[in-house]
Amino acid sequence: MSYKIKDALSRGLKLVVVDPRKTELASLADLWLPLRPGSNVALANGMAHVILRDGLYREEFIRERTEDFEAYARYILTEWPLERVERITGIRKDYIEQVARLYARAERALIFWGLGVAEHRSGSYGVMALANLALLCGHVGRPGTGAMPLRGQNNVQGACDMGALPYVLPGYQKIEDPLVRKKFEEAWGRPLPQRPGLTEPRMYQEALSGNLRALYIVGYDVAQTHANLKMVHQALINLDLVVVHDIFFPKTGDFAHVVFPVACLFEKEGTTDNGERRVQRIRKLVDPPADLPSDWEILVEIARRMGYDMNYRSPRDIFEEMRRLMPAFAGITYERLEEQGLCWPVPHEDHPGTGIMFEQSFATPTGKARFAVPRYWPPEEEPDEVYPFLLITGRRLFHYNCGSMTRRVEGLMELLPEELVEMNPRDARRLRLRERDQVRVVSRRGEIVARVHVTSRVPVGTLFMDFHFLDPLTNTITSAGMDVKVHTPEYKVAAVRLEKLS
Repeated sequence: MSYKIKDALSRGLKLVVVDPRKTELASLADLWLPLRPGSNVALANGMAHVILRDGLYREEFIRERTEDFEAYARYILTEWPLERVERITGIRKDYIEQVARLYARAERALIFWGLGVAEHRSGSYGVMALANLALLCGHVGRPGTGAMPLRGQNNVQGACDMGALPYVLPGYQKIEDPLVRKKFEEAWGRPLPQRPGLTEPRMYQEALSGNLRALYIVGYDVAQTHANLKMVHQALINLDLVVVHDIFFPKTGDFAHVVFPVACLFEKEGTTDNGERRVQRIRKLVDPPADLPSDWEILVEIARRMGYDMNYRSPRDIFEEMRRLMPAFAGITYERLEEQGLCWPVPHEDHPGTGIMFEQSFATPTGKARFAVPRYWPPEEEPDEVYPFLLITGRRLFHYNCGSMTRRVEGLMELLPEELVEMNPRDARRLRLRERDQVRVVSRRGEIVARVHVTSRVPVGTLFMDFHFLDPLTNTITSAGMDVKVHTPEYKVAAVRLEKLS
């Protein structure tokens, strides 16, 4: 995505970057807003205040295609004066006004965000606040407009489409809907629960209390990448059965009773779905070592031994069931995917796919988008005298997620061989720390040891670390906070202190 943005910059794109760190794109931006971590909701609501106050919103679009505008506008204008926004975000109000006007007056405008918006106590409301901005200005349903999350891993979109969320069935169909449940029960031959399941953080809490006894983990190294790792490790120890499913032996395998090695992406057949909802065919390029099975084959065999015949003989069988049960996939066939991918919804086989969503209406009962009221919760903890630094965690260019793949690449390890603690030069001078000094980073939940990297990319009083390495396990010290609505861990804000090691 950054290459596409850089290419657009050469053609005159105006770019605003909102990030506490001065990223590479921030250095290229027309305007960089180094907001205080955890204040995304406040900044978006402040922009909305300017747009509403100055009459920059698209009245016709709002009247014809949205609902609940009056309640939203009343909330923004009364609860979010710019003086409050400036105090929470640390961004001067004249900059907020400048960005709001630039966005509202643009013929086309896009909002992209990553996990720096989602991984906060107010994360889900941060996403709603950004979507509200797009609705306010009619930047939806047209080429070059919209509000889009940049997915953190390949096929995250596909996993969500297939129902890997605790509150929906495949195709985002509501489990509380009796007609939806009846359709799936007839297809699967078993009764379904009538209520949503547990979110992942709730699973660990239930494991600690003894109410959850088993966990089946597929392609996810929770013992390295989840937040507040001491709690997660104790929850895994507390379980009667932990099953792990991965292409490499992960840290979570240390806690597992059963580990299934499986074929990787290029060793199996199937489909994948990317961030633009494009369903694509995956074809086996090489045979897996030792005839390792694919994920679906293991699951089918376990189901058979538990007394339920899933009756799939190939990935294509599974895809055909998806087509029958998911209206958005009804028109996608393997034959059509031979030529090129298709963006769902594809309601029938003559449909060309939907490259741009919401051109005419929204996927709601009324066909209109509803303005949310995005509330703000401050971070779980703030720096104080004992823990004076604010720690942000995230990813670096040279490694991918838990590093289980990229740490096996010699060239990438030469570029970034270890975990680093990024800190501002002023903080380094004050603590008499120099480049590559070893420090102990301590939070209320634990401590780790790593080397210092002195850089002006991070503001004074702020540290940045990644979680790509097994030693140290950075997420041992991350916050215990969670999103108030969907329980995403608060990876982005934790109070810590530094201790220099000899």
